[in-house]
Amino acid sequence: MNKIHLYDKILSPVVTEKSTNLSEQNKIVFKVPMGANKLNLKKNIEKIFKVNVVKINIINKQNRSKMVRGKKVKISGLKKAIITLKKGQSIDLTAGI
Repeated sequence: MNKIHLYDKILSPVVTEKSTNLSEQNKIVFKVPMGANKLNLKKNIEKIFKVNVVKINIINKQNRSKMVRGKKVKISGLKKAIITLKKGQSIDLTAGI
């Protein structure tokens, strides 16, 4: 598997208040492409960050429309992966990959 293909499955980390609170429980949240699945994500994260993945939960947010200043605007959906790491391991999101 090529290095380029490994990084294609992880778009960006999600840094919000809720995801920061999850980091206390050894959980990290990433934005992933719509075609990603749990098996590929587990293999890629273990190879890139050299950690042991215990569990992966995936959340699909569907496309939706919203009214902004009287106009209908489309908001694109996304897919998030909540990755649970083995106890004692962590991923430093502030450092570059």
